[in-house]
Amino acid sequence: MAARAARGFTLLELMIVVFVIGLVTAGVVISFSGERRDEQLEREAERLDALFDYVREQAELQTRDYGFRISSRGYSFVVFDVLANLWRPAEEDDALRERPFPDGIETEVVVEGRRVVLEAKKKDIEDFMPHVMIFSNGDVSSFEVILRLDQCKEERARIYSDESGNINLLQPGEVEDRTPPVRAARRP
Repeated sequence: MAARAARGFTLLELMIVVFVIGLVTAGVVISFSGERRDEQLEREAERLDALFDYVREQAELQTRDYGFRISSRGYSFVVFDVLANLWRPAEEDDALRERPFPDGIETEVVVEGRRVVLEAKKKDIEDFMPHVMIFSNGDVSSFEVILRLDQCKEERARIYSDESGNINLLQPGEVEDRTPPVRAARRP
């Protein structure tokens, strides 16, 4: 009886255990690496919102006017060079570099109440005139940027400026809060 207890596992039993471990590992890898496209949309909207906050802060700290440029391919931030009297890329700050949109994300832009036609092709002569202005005092021109998945028009993220000059982010599925501001009670 002692010889039977010391026998160990058969090759078939070991192969079954290795196969089960491989299946479980593959399932875990696929679930973690398979990024959902709506997560990609949310992350891109959060990045753009954070960059707007950063640029506003930089504009106030440096007392410089910045701008936001967008195309159907991507976006970038520009700065107004007062010595040359022109807009140029904000090359001195890597955070403001040109960024492409991930594949499958479409954009729509409204500036000062007018829809902007986004160009797909790059011009021969680069014009750095911004679509949205971020002024040195922190004010922002009126804008709305909508990011959506090309296959699902309902899923969209929206970054926009409100009447107070705040920049707001609405992720897919969120609804804008349209309640009026709380007012102080009147004295009798």
